[in-house]
Amino acid sequence: MYERILLPTDGSETTEHALEHAIDLADRYDAELHVLYVVDATIVADDVDTGAIVEEFETAGERIVDDVAEQARAADVESVTTAVVRGTPHREILAYADAHDVDLLVVGTHGRAGIERFLLGSVTEKVVRLSEVPVLVVSRPET
Repeated sequence: MYERILLPTDGSETTEHALEHAIDLADRYDAELHVLYVVDATIVADDVDTGAIVEEFETAGERIVDDVAEQARAADVESVTTAVVRGTPHREILAYADAHDVDLLVVGTHGRAGIERFLLGSVTEKVVRLSEVPVLVVSRPET
């Protein structure tokens, strides 16, 4: 059913929970697991020299995707691909899914509601609305 599964991650607890689902599905369907970290290029002004800051985000992203890949391999997922890219998160996630012929996205949600969701925007919401492939949205567990 699924051959290539994409898990976008930011290293948060929410995406850790989504990771469990992505690993289970990749193992169950013997699918490739793609793990993507997007350095959000929209969080700093264009006129600010962000070289060192962006490099720090990329280094953190590499650590995060490597950790996820290690967890997946430890759970017997044989094919794991990682990537760190820069850009607008929802656009980069959708572009990656398209470029790699992904047939399922597994995304976490922070569970924002009401006015907070509208003020802050939601990467997950945009991905769900714009994706051409199925999206499994995994909510943060109740604490």
